[in-house]
Amino acid sequence: MLTTAQLLADLRAGRTTPTALVEQALDRIADRGDDGTWITVQRRDVLLARTAALEADPTARHLPLYGIPFGVKDSLDVAGLPTTLACPEYSETRGVPTTSAEVVLRLEAAGAVCLGKTNLDQFATGLNGTRTPYTVPRSTFGGDLISGGSSSGSALAVAGGVVAFAVATDTAGSGRVPAALNAVLGYKPSRGLISTVGLVPACRSLDCVTLIANTVDDVRRVMDVVAVAPDRRDPWSRRRSTARPPRVRIGLPYPAGLPFGHAGAGDDGLRAAHTAATSALDAVGDVVAVDPGPFLRAGELLYAGPWVAERTLEFGDFLSEHRGGVLDVVAGIIASGARFSAVDAFSAQYRLAELKAEAARTWEQVDVVVLPTIPTTFTVEQVLADPVATNTTLGTYTQSGNLLDLCGAVVPAPPTADGRPVGLMVLGPALADEAVLHVAERLAEIFGPQLPAERTDVLVAGHHLAGGPRHHELTERGARLVTATRTAASYRLLRFDDDDAGRSVPALLRTTGTPSAASGGVEVEVWSLPNDQLAGFLAGVPEVLELGTVELADGRIVPGLVCARNADPASATDITAAGGWRAHLAQLALTA
Repeated sequence: MLTTAQLLADLRAGRTTPTALVEQALDRIADRGDDGTWITVQRRDVLLARTAALEADPTARHLPLYGIPFGVKDSLDVAGLPTTLACPEYSETRGVPTTSAEVVLRLEAAGAVCLGKTNLDQFATGLNGTRTPYTVPRSTFGGDLISGGSSSGSALAVAGGVVAFAVATDTAGSGRVPAALNAVLGYKPSRGLISTVGLVPACRSLDCVTLIANTVDDVRRVMDVVAVAPDRRDPWSRRRSTARPPRVRIGLPYPAGLPFGHAGAGDDGLRAAHTAATSALDAVGDVVAVDPGPFLRAGELLYAGPWVAERTLEFGDFLSEHRGGVLDVVAGIIASGARFSAVDAFSAQYRLAELKAEAARTWEQVDVVVLPTIPTTFTVEQVLADPVATNTTLGTYTQSGNLLDLCGAVVPAPPTADGRPVGLMVLGPALADEAVLHVAERLAEIFGPQLPAERTDVLVAGHHLAGGPRHHELTERGARLVTATRTAASYRLLRFDDDDAGRSVPALLRTTGTPSAASGGVEVEVWSLPNDQLAGFLAGVPEVLELGTVELADGRIVPGLVCARNADPASATDITAAGGWRAHLAQLALTA
């Protein structure tokens, strides 16, 4: 786990140099390949010229961020690099900026080294990370889980060990959601503490420049640089407060009053993990039961209300002239802002004022409120199948943050039983940042780093399918579904009689001939299993199965349970024509 504090200690002790740190970061980027983290990486010669200048300046080593590499979300300007907002046509139209955003200028003046620009949901419109024409990133927790967005690349740059901190933004949760999904610290300061000059706005009245790091100490070090004084060019700029109460009162809603899941399906695993994590709060401050209602109701205003018209104001003209360069789901959102009237805008403001008054009564009782960050997790496939509804669910708890003028931090908590990431979100009223960071720091000390377990994908085609008699052998070991799909057409499905429980056993066998079914392949599921559980799982599979590799319909090769080499295919019944084990059982039931 990279931290600014440790890197600075190594630099000042002579154990490393700015050049070495940049070289290591570039090597990590190369090792990871195109994983959807970066859109533009600064040229090596430019970076090394920067570090050489730092090393040649005898006064530079005393700078607060001397030689520390960092990443910047590609909605903020960096001089000499295109600002794409994940839309190449936009950067071509706008041109390459010659001046960096104020936050970048302050970081570089403090000795930090900008490696490049990180990926995001196009035009910062989304909380899921899939809305990009570049490589779609995935969570570091695997299983094809989404990375979260829109600051997907900034979170992954930190979680992947490339940088100790990255600059992001957060309008509806764009910094906090990917932080939770990648087990890093996501800090959304009070709006105005970090200048938005040089940020291409999404919703200008709500946009907030944020930080992603591994520790609260690192966040404070960066804030001491970027929030040292207000920026007179930013009309929302305000001065940072460092005050906090001696004993923090922590508002905690009862778990039963919090929604977990999506579209009527609950997420008991995430609910249980959240409940377990909040038990640590008694060691941090005085816990008080509170009503989450004002926060949830205010959040509902954002996507359903006239604030989306701010996106239309910023990008509507570009959309009308360059429709082909904008993703369909993003184009629909930008265009939808035109349907709101001035009457709608005032009506929403009145309702928001009512909810702010309700929230203010909560702040009379407590100093911070702790909520989940997200109500459930999704795979990339699930989000692409229903992009709007899943995205709205992701923002359930985060959308109210800027509407209610809050500050907040997401702390990685112990994962769910099936190994999915969990983040506790600490919220406070405007300028209560130190109280929020204090609670976040204490929780991080209690939980420790939450590193994703190494996992292996395993394909199954028979009794281990969801709902099957041996499916529990996967779920009891913390497996989670990656995808339900089909094999390539070159597979046969055989039925062997019987296993040790008296059941027929289906087994996949690759053939060089033409399968007897239509070329649709065989129905299968791919499950992600923790590496330390793989051997135990394989020890229990029937003798006619073994771990091999299987080609999917889309051409990917994955590990999976296949017909064992010592099994005799001639002794089995070919049931390929059914198209899958479930379909075969359904056929048997009809003829019984």
